Amino acid sequence: MDRKSLEEYLDLYINFRLKVKEAEELGLDTMKSFNDELNGYRKQLAQPYLIDEDVNKALLDEAYARKQEDIRASHILVKVGRNASPKDTLEAYQKILKIRKRILAGEDFGTVAAEISDDISAKDRTYEGRTIKGNRGDLGYFTVFDMVYPFESGAYKTSKGDISMPVRSDFGYHLVKITDRKPAMGKVQVAHILLIFPKNANAQDSARLSAKADSIYQLAIHGSDFAELAKTSSDDKGTASKGGVIPWFTANKIIPEYVYQISLLKNKGDITKPFSTQYGWHIVKLLDRKEIPSFEESKTEIKQALAKSDRSLKSKESLINKIKTEYFFTEIPKAKTDFYSVIDTNFFHGKWDVEKAKLLNKNLFVLGEKTYTQQDFTDYLAKYQREMPKSDIQTLVDNRYKNFVDEKCMSYEDSQLENKYPDFRSLMKEYRDGILLFNLTDQKIWSKAVKDTLGLEDFYGKTKTNYMWGERLDASVYTIKDVKGKTTKKVRKTH
Repeated sequence: MDRKSLEEYLDLYINFRLKVKEAEELGLDTMKSFNDELNGYRKQLAQPYLIDEDVNKALLDEAYARKQEDIRASHILVKVGRNASPKDTLEAYQKILKIRKRILAGEDFGTVAAEISDDISAKDRTYEGRTIKGNRGDLGYFTVFDMVYPFESGAYKTSKGDISMPVRSDFGYHLVKITDRKPAMGKVQVAHILLIFPKNANAQDSARLSAKADSIYQLAIHGSDFAELAKTSSDDKGTASKGGVIPWFTANKIIPEYVYQISLLKNKGDITKPFSTQYGWHIVKLLDRKEIPSFEESKTEIKQALAKSDRSLKSKESLINKIKTEYFFTEIPKAKTDFYSVIDTNFFHGKWDVEKAKLLNKNLFVLGEKTYTQQDFTDYLAKYQREMPKSDIQTLVDNRYKNFVDEKCMSYEDSQLENKYPDFRSLMKEYRDGILLFNLTDQKIWSKAVKDTLGLEDFYGKTKTNYMWGERLDASVYTIKDVKGKTTKKVRKTH
């Protein structure tokens, strides 16, 4: 950079600082609209600093690895609420262990699921006069992000044919049996022919449809047009007119028998042998397949899914533990238990009287340079009480206290970002000064220019000549390299 450029930049910087100073003197930095805008930007800019990068990376790698595999699983659920008392939780755990023992002793998993699972889809049931056949616990195929994280992890950590130990989720305790594990199907598009079982079908009906399906299959593999066969033979009227084509789908969007049969097809154009499901006989032709994209191609999509998934809590919990260590978190457990006797059932209707806690004045915990008291927790409870299902009071207080501590840890870390990270501090100063400069320019120039039409006209009249060209010529210039001048003389004579 030369001296002139440096001086020009310095002049620009000086003018910039002077404008920011004037904005401050006018009090633009104290206006609510300014602070709301700046806080909105700060919230976005702070997000990358408020996650545990190591845990997040591990979750990203784990999710992509699981994306490579489709799992078929069955489960048995024993319901127990997320906020259940220790007694109820223990009872549910003991119940699921007894169920597991029955199955390990030789009872059929599907039969036990239909008998005892709290997941109603496992049982046969009647709806609007129709009998809906239960799935006996069979959840079909799924992959990463299709299930809640604890269930997904329990399934992926269990080998094919095995039954997991009880898996705890917000729904309760699950036993998971892995029926199949196979390389991920990815996205596929197929055409199919369906021969539907008639109502109350018997063995003869099934045999007749089986023979018809086989004859159609023979035509298809010996050169007949599959689309035409679908139009003339398929009972699926929604797809028959389109040559049997089904829109693109993944393993979790179709019945498991389909997924298994499609996995046997290696090339586009391959056709399955006829196979039966509860709906009838099927013949499927593979039209196209999209394999799982590379890690780099999947990265953005997985990150977005992670942020929405319950597994993001794992990163948050890790960060909170680090915050507690860094800022010497110290709590007084007895201070929390005082709330067991002042919270009553009115809390579950959003009508708890905070006056019941007015005598609670002890310290709850210390974090960094801040001390949080029982009254701080009282205010928190009052703010977040609402109509909710009844639960055990002690469990309620423990859960709300944990949420309160977590919130204060995150808030304290947020308040320290400018001190801990110089880059963040500089970025926030840039945003602050930029918003002030914009607001000042808007106030002094743009808004005035819009409103003061007479002033604009007067300014234009006084300054328009400052921006006009002087007298000019419309000419063509020829340069002749002629030392003796002979060519020049010839040119002059022609003009």
